[in-house]
Amino acid sequence: MTNTMTKPAAISHWLNGQVTPGTSGRSSPVYNPATGEVQGLVDLASRAEVNAAVDAASAAARAWRQVPLSRRAEIMFRFRALLDARRDDLARILTREHGKVHADALGEIARGLENVDFACGISTLLKGGYSEGASTGVDVYSIQQPLGVVVGITPFNFPAMVPLWMLANALACGNAFILKPSEKDPSASLFLAALLQEAGLPDGVLTVLHGDREAVDALLEHPDVAAVSFVGSTPVARTIYEKGTAHGKRVQALGGAKNHMLVLPDADVSMAADAAVSAAYGSAGERCMAISVVLAVGDVGDALVDAIAQRLPALKVGPGDQPGNEMGPLITREHRDRVAGYVASAQAQGAAVVVDGRSQTFDGNGFFLGVSLLDQVTPDMDAYRDEIFGPVLCVVRVPTYEEGLKLINGNEFGNGTAIFTRDGGAARQFQFDCQVGMVGVNVPIPVPVAYYSFGGWKASLFGDTHMYGPDGVRFYTRTKVITSRWPDPASSRIDLGFPQNR
Repeated sequence: MTNTMTKPAAISHWLNGQVTPGTSGRSSPVYNPATGEVQGLVDLASRAEVNAAVDAASAAARAWRQVPLSRRAEIMFRFRALLDARRDDLARILTREHGKVHADALGEIARGLENVDFACGISTLLKGGYSEGASTGVDVYSIQQPLGVVVGITPFNFPAMVPLWMLANALACGNAFILKPSEKDPSASLFLAALLQEAGLPDGVLTVLHGDREAVDALLEHPDVAAVSFVGSTPVARTIYEKGTAHGKRVQALGGAKNHMLVLPDADVSMAADAAVSAAYGSAGERCMAISVVLAVGDVGDALVDAIAQRLPALKVGPGDQPGNEMGPLITREHRDRVAGYVASAQAQGAAVVVDGRSQTFDGNGFFLGVSLLDQVTPDMDAYRDEIFGPVLCVVRVPTYEEGLKLINGNEFGNGTAIFTRDGGAARQFQFDCQVGMVGVNVPIPVPVAYYSFGGWKASLFGDTHMYGPDGVRFYTRTKVITSRWPDPASSRIDLGFPQNR
């Protein structure tokens, strides 16, 4: 009998400008979430492989930091053009390994491209300061220099955009960058690496190293790694931050979220319902900026819940590569079952299940789950307290603006929030009052454009700087201040007193 099953593809590391098979003997399956089939086996790096990769990156960094800013900018411009031309190819990779629909994948790439746009201006972004005549015959100026070898550890939900948040600025600033992508959908990183090589990036300046905790621990402990950027869950972000800083590294670690959307009684209900559906169920809810809680203030609740519920039957859930589908599967079977469990627990704890995504059936063995809408949710329920990271929207009824604000500010997370209202004064007061890092006014997903920076407060961020934009440049460089004098030798003398500016 002939075996017609396709052998899973080998997915290897990117070292010194080429795909390099792993030597650890360990690998992890990569699924097609729409079919449930194993389509690849990704190599998992050993500590020895990590050490070799860091050594190679360190050697490459010494030469790369001396490359002129104009040349670095030129490479970024070429990379941007190549990525723009190949965005459909990359989107198909995202759909195949993550499961998101093609349009969503293209949107992810577009937002990633904005960060490359920003990095193309590196010549201006790295300008220092200069003070002539700070003292008699003395000039003082500052310069920004790269750190050396920096690491990015990125999540499964945005396998192209989040790496671009990090690597564009890190490389443009003159660092060597080691990317450790999620082992669940690793191929997008290899695609980006090949485009950067085509754009002219020297071999060794970018490394893609696949791995699990063993690789992460080795990177966090390696003495030649200067900085680590991370995006993922809060427990892991806290661990990354504590371990990285304990080993003397600069760390920015973005954690989880529980984003609330406050809807005031004067809001346009149709617009608010459209926004809630888009922000809750886009990308199957697997994004840290998803709206997972709607706070309905006063008597707007009934109309808003009805409006949201009316929109859900029209959503098309199915394989991401089939035209017309708006939401794909979740990343793994285990995660799908975990998300469904929150619907069950909410019902058991007294919430009203207005729309039950568990009742929607799908052909095949993919990791699909329909959208769910929960009403009458209270803050003591598991579905409210935890980050579900799936297509489940909770509605909490609150009597006043103040009660809604209290829930937002009392939450352990502070990533994103939004207010929907026609009242400019209320909106302005909200942006002043809320203890959250990113705020939308009639905008449900307030992800900053690339020339601002992304990051939350409280348990959503560990570290002193946000991601990409101006904070990204600051994170990947350190400032050096030079004080210089070119005096007349005849004026030289010994002075043991404290240096004076005179």
